[in-house]
Amino acid sequence: MVTCPQVTCEAGSRRRRRRALALSRDPRWSRDEAQRYFLIKPIAAIARDHRSAQLYFQNHVWIFLSFLELAGLVHGTAATFVVTDGNGTACIMANFSAAFVISYETRSGPMNATFDLPPDAAVLNSSSCGKENVSAPSLMIAFGRGHSLTLNFTRNATRYSVQLMGFIYNLSDAQIFPNARSKDIKTVESATDIKADINKKYRCVSNNQIHMRNVTVTLHDATIQAYLAGSSFSKEETRCEQDGPFPTTAPPPPRPSPPPTPETPSVHKYNVSGANGTCLLASMGLQLNVTYSKRDNTTATSVFSIDPNKTSAGGSCSPQTVTLELQSDSVHSLLFQFGMDPNTSQFFLGEIKLNMTLPDAREPTFQADNSSLRALQATVGSSYKCNAEQRVAVTEAFSVNIFKVWVQAFQVQGDKFGSVEECQLDENSMLIPIAVGGALAGLVLLVLIAYLVGRKRSHAGYQTI
Repeated sequence: MVTCPQVTCEAGSRRRRRRALALSRDPRWSRDEAQRYFLIKPIAAIARDHRSAQLYFQNHVWIFLSFLELAGLVHGTAATFVVTDGNGTACIMANFSAAFVISYETRSGPMNATFDLPPDAAVLNSSSCGKENVSAPSLMIAFGRGHSLTLNFTRNATRYSVQLMGFIYNLSDAQIFPNARSKDIKTVESATDIKADINKKYRCVSNNQIHMRNVTVTLHDATIQAYLAGSSFSKEETRCEQDGPFPTTAPPPPRPSPPPTPETPSVHKYNVSGANGTCLLASMGLQLNVTYSKRDNTTATSVFSIDPNKTSAGGSCSPQTVTLELQSDSVHSLLFQFGMDPNTSQFFLGEIKLNMTLPDAREPTFQADNSSLRALQATVGSSYKCNAEQRVAVTEAFSVNIFKVWVQAFQVQGDKFGSVEECQLDENSMLIPIAVGGALAGLVLLVLIAYLVGRKRSHAGYQTI
């Protein structure tokens, strides 16, 4: 049905009749053809208006989806990587998406480069299935202009793990590192907590961060398996601790009751002073995750919360390092050493060292040390703060959970924390609800506008002609 505004409908009808009459006198037009032309013309105009509204709505939906991706609510595309032996049989398979954050020096000061593992990343020929008692399996992934990510595997009788993750990046890649002061190729590496039972795939939907000095790699939705028994992932899986807790599928056989799971540790403020005053302020709760062999040759993973009321604290100050040392009855020494990077003017947690006693272990004295960490970093003179729980992998068998950390090393003024630099996890937790709310409100507004435009052009104030 074709309609027009009531005030102008009659006048418009008279004009159309006059134009139709004029065209009907043209030998090329009949009277019926002229009338049909002026009847179809307004219908075509309305159809064009509806099509424009539809395209307007579609374009703005695409804009809002792009906004969600830029806000970090959409992860990079996962890719599958396969390493085969000389016979073409798969020995390593991995599927994950990865995000990189790299701190580097520019001509105007320190900057952070943030990027995802691109879709065209490929397995290098130097990847290997390894040879027993000679070399270990490794997955090497190359991308961009000379960048590569390496996963080195190891195993024992029951489990395999990514013993070491390495990353090589090329600072001459101006697309990722604009205005970089150096054009060198850098190498960093660190232990990880990626591990699974033999003949099971490692599965971790949650984000898993691996800190390697000035580089942080975040794996998302990861499925990894080495020492494959077939040509595809196993159906059984070992889930990462970040995805837990997990429901049990069947009641366990009778056994002594396990010790209760430790509660969230108490947050305590630590202070280290030297000849020139305070050099470290730290407020945090600490939890130790230790994997060890028991006397009956079974493997156990225990969690120990640091009780500030039963722990003594000490430390030392020097121009380049600050040390916090904690001691208790079972923990002979838990050492945190902070360093300073003169090139970026940032302090960071560079080393964690543990010496403790495990009474039920096959070897009661447990020791672990890693001096190549790069965690809890902020600008010297400022403080690092993170309300979210952070997990720092020290070795394959030892990691530390840090709760509600607020720390400042070097240049502590008046025994008070300086200006705060918040961690990425806290910033993301604030950004997600804001971005989702804004996106939903925008989409609702677009739908309403498209509806009103179409309704106004086709219905409001019209009558039948």
